[in-house]
Amino acid sequence: MPVLPKDLVRDFIKDQHFTNTDDVLNLLKEMFKDVLQEALEVELEEKLGYDKYQISAKTTTNSKNGYSKKTVKSELGSVEINIPRD
Repeated sequence: MPVLPKDLVRDFIKDQHFTNTDDVLNLLKEMFKDVLQEALEVELEEKLGYDKYQISAKTTTNSKNGYSKKTVKSELGSVEINIPRD
């Protein structure tokens, strides 16, 4: 897994104006949520053979059918994500 350069991390921290460790934890939870959500979207796109905005490339009768809300419990705490349905 690639590691972010320290100078990039330092600049990011300065830009965020963290005031306490809860600010850092909340950001990590949001980042975790975003990565997990994108992974689910990519997984469904791979299964269906077309991405979210390329319906013209659709080669299956199966299609995207909204989302279901789920709560994932992690070491960062509970995170609510939207599970894409096919």
